[in-house]
Amino acid sequence: MQFSAEQIAALIHGKIEGDPHAVVTQLSKIEEGAAGSLSFVSNPKYEHYLYSTRSTIVIVDKTLHLQKPVQATLIRVDNSYLAFTQLLKAYYGFKTEREGREDNHFIHETAQIGAGGYIGAFAYVGKEAKVGNNVKIYPHVYIGDNVVVGDNTTLYPNVTLYYDTVVGQDVIIHAGAVIGSDGFGFAPQKDETYDKIPQIGNVVIEDRVEIGANTVIDRATMGSTVIRQGVKLDNLIQIAHNVEVGENSVIAAQTGVSGSTKIGKHVVLGGQVGIVGHVNIADGSQIQAQSGVNRSILIKNAKWGGAPFAPYISEMRSQVIYTKLPDLERRILALEKKLKNQK
Repeated sequence: MQFSAEQIAALIHGKIEGDPHAVVTQLSKIEEGAAGSLSFVSNPKYEHYLYSTRSTIVIVDKTLHLQKPVQATLIRVDNSYLAFTQLLKAYYGFKTEREGREDNHFIHETAQIGAGGYIGAFAYVGKEAKVGNNVKIYPHVYIGDNVVVGDNTTLYPNVTLYYDTVVGQDVIIHAGAVIGSDGFGFAPQKDETYDKIPQIGNVVIEDRVEIGANTVIDRATMGSTVIRQGVKLDNLIQIAHNVEVGENSVIAAQTGVSGSTKIGKHVVLGGQVGIVGHVNIADGSQIQAQSGVNRSILIKNAKWGGAPFAPYISEMRSQVIYTKLPDLERRILALEKKLKNQK
């Protein structure tokens, strides 16, 4: 694929300074630019690269005042960062474009498949499944019985949707994610063994959710495990049975959420956060990476950190004290020795 400065400027409503027929075939960081590359500058710290880059076209703000001549063709816009983001989305669309059906896939005769979309080799669609319009099903995806997948959703290779899972529209599920596996439910027995509790619920994923690679969301014991609209989940996350994640919340990698916990709206969880079961996390909570949440958070829009968690500022002060403990120990030992010698 190649695009001219004229085509790019038309897409992002920019003004060209230089050769309108300059052509690019790839996107690059400004400091790594090569001939045929399209780059951008928005942070003043990177402006000096503009005067030495080999990129063919560079997107810059309208307000940027050049300190030296540049070799690249410039496209000036109101906000270069947002304009480049728009181009990244277009480029991503081109790179992931798929259509049609490849050989060796299986669709059960009772399944319903919408118009358009893509089905890759060795994909499986089970009984009574309903797949919407323009859905992309990459190779080796498993869609179980009675699964519903909404319009414009993308399922990358090796995604597994267990039976009865419901996935909304405009959802992206990355490779290796498992949706609807059994919740971790076992009843202790008198002989000290564990009896498996059947997990008969399902998972419901609402619209515009993105789920990272190798993330696992367990089906409910009864009812539904629910991921509300706009949620973004990173790679390698564990969401247990009957959890509810509120709309537009963001969870970073290696976080684990135990069963029946309710996470509010607009919550941000850092990496490796651990949350016990049967607690509530208030709307707007922000929890520092590697924190341990062992009780409910009822205060909205507050920041927390530590294990066990505490108010963020208090935790930061505690960390400062921790670093001083060796010195405090030395001082105490010196004082004890001095007092002992005075006796």
